Amino acid sequence: MEYLDFAIELASAAGDVLKHYMDREKQVELKGRANLVTIADKESEALVIRRIVERYPTHAVLAEESGASGSGEGREGRWIIDPLDGTTNFAHQYPFFCVSIAFEQEGNVLCGAVYDPCRDEMFSAARGLGSFMNEQRLHVSDVEKLGGALVLTGFPYGVRQKMEAAMSQFEGFLFESQAVRRGGSAALDLSYAALGRCDGFWEMDLHPWDTAAGLVILEEAGGRVTDFAGKPFSIYGKQIVASNGKIHDEMVAVLGKCGY
Repeated sequence: MEYLDFAIELASAAGDVLKHYMDREKQVELKGRANLVTIADKESEALVIRRIVERYPTHAVLAEESGASGSGEGREGRWIIDPLDGTTNFAHQYPFFCVSIAFEQEGNVLCGAVYDPCRDEMFSAARGLGSFMNEQRLHVSDVEKLGGALVLTGFPYGVRQKMEAAMSQFEGFLFESQAVRRGGSAALDLSYAALGRCDGFWEMDLHPWDTAAGLVILEEAGGRVTDFAGKPFSIYGKQIVASNGKIHDEMVAVLGKCGY
């Protein structure tokens, strides 16, 4: 698929920018008390947008740092970009971050690529064509019950204002699952669920660039994605529950008990 090949190309090139800055001065700035941005975010995003404009000048762009741009309000297509998902990890040289690139058309995410430059792992998928990590075809885990599942989550940047909800959810899953981990990159969390490195993921207050690529990667690997109530998921919503499908209803039930 043309757009998938380009998404992979973009993610790889942006990943090279992150590699360049991994062991260098990162010029960290604050967008909020806990929300960081670095020179790597900015250069990675600028490179991706420049290449999109050169290749598809009529396409729209939605990017984390620069927001919406381009023409046609996405009628011909919209590229959804997170140039560095896991900026706090990156700033501290904690090796769990990635580039996330997705292509949306008429409200549907058609393909996406998530690149982890630390492990040189490229997760990718297109609708109807399956999901892959490098050359390996992906399929979600076979874990049947939440009690035997490893689940991942993340905390919103405004967690201090939503501490009760965040801690209630975290505690609920600590009791009901085998284990809970908090990695710091939603795009990688979704990709790990597709690969079977974990069995489920939930988080609140995310943005389209956090979930768009991971959504198609997980669904093409056989996973299920909804909001906290088990209703259809939108990348423009604020709640996500993602799983191997088998433990999904149990995850939704936990969130229901927490009064999401």
